[in-house]
Amino acid sequence: MAKTTPLEFMRQVEAERKKVAWPTPKETWMTGVMVMIMTTILALFFLGVDSVFRTIVDFLLGLAK
Repeated sequence: MAKTTPLEFMRQVEAERKKVAWPTPKETWMTGVMVMIMTTILALFFLGVDSVFRTIVDFLLGLAK
């Protein structure tokens, strides 16, 4: 493998940086909103699952008394 000089490396880094497509502020905002919505939905889902399991465990422990 050929050795790259630090100057050539920096040129390559700059060339690659120019290829990056950054999201617009609107895309960033919409992505943030979607993350919050999905987080809330998943939190409610796991709250429901946890409640069901807690009820089942309480019932089974009540049988053992």
